[in-house]
Amino acid sequence: MGQIDSKRRNSSCTGGPKKLFVRGPKIPGGAPGSGSGGLRCVCFVGVLFDVDGVLLRGGSVIPAARRALRKLVDQNQSFLFPVVFVTNAGSCLRHHKAQQLSHLLDVQIAPEQVVLSHSPLHMMETFHHKCVLVSGQGPVTQIAHTLGFQKVVTMEELSEQHPLLDMVDHSRRPTSTVSPANPSAIILFGEPIRWETNLQLIVDVLLTNGRPGCVYDARLSAQMPILACNMDLLWMAEAPSPRFGHGMFLLCLESIYRKLTGRRLEYEAVLGKPSLLTYQYAEQLLRQQNQNHKLSTIYAVGDNLMTDIYGANLYNRYLAKHHTDTMSDTKLVAQGTGTPVPVVEEFAFAAQCSSILVCTGVYNPQSPLPGDQNVSETMFHGQNDLKVEPDLVEPSHMVEDVEAAVDLMLQQENQNEV
Repeated sequence: MGQIDSKRRNSSCTGGPKKLFVRGPKIPGGAPGSGSGGLRCVCFVGVLFDVDGVLLRGGSVIPAARRALRKLVDQNQSFLFPVVFVTNAGSCLRHHKAQQLSHLLDVQIAPEQVVLSHSPLHMMETFHHKCVLVSGQGPVTQIAHTLGFQKVVTMEELSEQHPLLDMVDHSRRPTSTVSPANPSAIILFGEPIRWETNLQLIVDVLLTNGRPGCVYDARLSAQMPILACNMDLLWMAEAPSPRFGHGMFLLCLESIYRKLTGRRLEYEAVLGKPSLLTYQYAEQLLRQQNQNHKLSTIYAVGDNLMTDIYGANLYNRYLAKHHTDTMSDTKLVAQGTGTPVPVVEEFAFAAQCSSILVCTGVYNPQSPLPGDQNVSETMFHGQNDLKVEPDLVEPSHMVEDVEAAVDLMLQQENQNEV
């Protein structure tokens, strides 16, 4: 990070708004990004914006955010080219997040332009018919049903079914029981309100193979599948320093599980940035806005080296491998992660993904980065299928804020047309 050359530092915003010169024939359409009843150009560029630390800090708008987005919309307040907002938040429904962003940022954002950490779960159909235990906050049952899961058990419901399990807060112990359900998979949407209860009950379910009323069996031959969303160890809100994220909760869960069993906790899937599946899903949404035409470049703007930059760079490597390899199988694995990522048939991927780091969130240019030998532990807190290399946490560009990032994108794309 400290070695980024001056060409990558664009911390000043000079001049007025620039219009992006987009290539390709005009085609009629009413998709997001087109004016009502107007004509829309096929674009070669798409943008992925992180939210917390880039556009917002908690419920407050970062001053550069509205200025940046005004440069990306036309006179009808429609985006000039495909834009998707990719956040590791997961405690709300997609359309509610779109409404929140539209209100705060003063620009119309459609639900189809929002990717939450759990959004790709709707593609994991093999789990949709299973009984799943869900952990998180917000309307977790409604979120799960929206994603396609049909049999959902919350932590509160599990506690009611097994009133002897939660022994921390006796005032919350239920006085009556209901018929128990037997989860066969666990979905971790995000950090819960009561960590101690969720940690206890999740471990109970794991060590009894879904029958928490039974005694532990630490010798179980197979671990129950876990689908985890959002690996962020830290995230930026209004406080001066970053706050604990879901990754910190996962760290606690992994430590407890290893202490009790001597084995590491395994995940069936880990979603949200920096997961390749999340970026693949986001690119599909960009293409839908682009009349299903291929993009040449995706710009990914974020404030967190360990999720936004790592994820964008890993996806860029994945794209390069996809374009250069002749694949005989239907799966492609990019170096840096051991999780196979399904390749969508007849899907023409972008040529590259360029990462842009802003300094308004988790990343602090005044704070030293961890040494290379510690970066894996710092980033992934036990996610053993993810491996870190120094170039994966090196942004393509580093700028002051999101307005500078937009100026950089517009400048680069206009230069490409010369």
